[in-house]
Amino acid sequence: MVTLVKDPFVKPESGCGDGCSCNDQPATDLPKSYDGYVEPDTKVPPKAKPVLAEVSVNGVAISEAEIMAEAQQHPAKNPGEALISAAKALVIRELMLQEARALDIDPVQERHSEDRTETVEDALVRLLIEQEVQTPVTSEDERRRYYQVNSKAFHSETIYEARHILVSSKDDMQTAANMQLAKTLIEKLEGKISDFSRMAQEFSSCSSAKEGGNLGQLTRGATVPEFEAVLEKMEPGQVWPEPVGSRFGFHIIYLVNKVPGELLPFEYVEDKIGAWLEASSWSKAASQYIGILAGKAKITGINLEGASSPLVQ
Repeated sequence: MVTLVKDPFVKPESGCGDGCSCNDQPATDLPKSYDGYVEPDTKVPPKAKPVLAEVSVNGVAISEAEIMAEAQQHPAKNPGEALISAAKALVIRELMLQEARALDIDPVQERHSEDRTETVEDALVRLLIEQEVQTPVTSEDERRRYYQVNSKAFHSETIYEARHILVSSKDDMQTAANMQLAKTLIEKLEGKISDFSRMAQEFSSCSSAKEGGNLGQLTRGATVPEFEAVLEKMEPGQVWPEPVGSRFGFHIIYLVNKVPGELLPFEYVEDKIGAWLEASSWSKAASQYIGILAGKAKITGINLEGASSPLVQ
């Protein structure tokens, strides 16, 4: 008796070929339906939706590609915020270009260097701002009033001249021993400040050890917060009575001298105050001008409320 074995590599002409009761009808290109569910047609991949709605100014479209490129110049918490900032900046720029052309401004280009010249569009924006946005001039009374209200901003920095001995170890198990050594050194320094330099050279782990622990002149932010907080409490000639801990180890601090900060004379900062006030007023005026242009224009795809752009900063 001969048993016929089906060749597994030959596809049956219809049905499954195993004698089952499946439908032997040939497949068609129509989607299959199961209880109302229709399989999606995956032959053509769906087209990606645009990231932003169409953005335009008075019918002039700003492409998604332009917005994506501009977004590289707008650091933000997430890509969405960067895209919105970029779109606003480009809308503002288009508003100003359209206005400059409507006013028939001649785009005289500035030469920034031997190999770099201002673009025509940059020239139009610059000249429009120069023509339409007035640069305010502050009075001496306004500058003095600002100086008086914000006097804390015009104090010179307090200067500290300090030395220290840093007791530290790479082995965390030595922390208690380091603390005890620092306390012992402070006790030995009582009444013997002249020994500070020698002790620093012998015991300090800081590179300043070879200079007798001398840190030079320090201002706010020059040292770690724990060190700085103690400096502010000390008087010249004092060694702080306790070791001061930081991520570097334990500090023995000796304040050699202290020059308190003082209010700078008005005449010394008057020009700087005037520049700040005029820049602030100019920025507000430029923002108002852009608001006027936006109010007259038909803008789609973006809301300019709260717009921030280099053009108005």
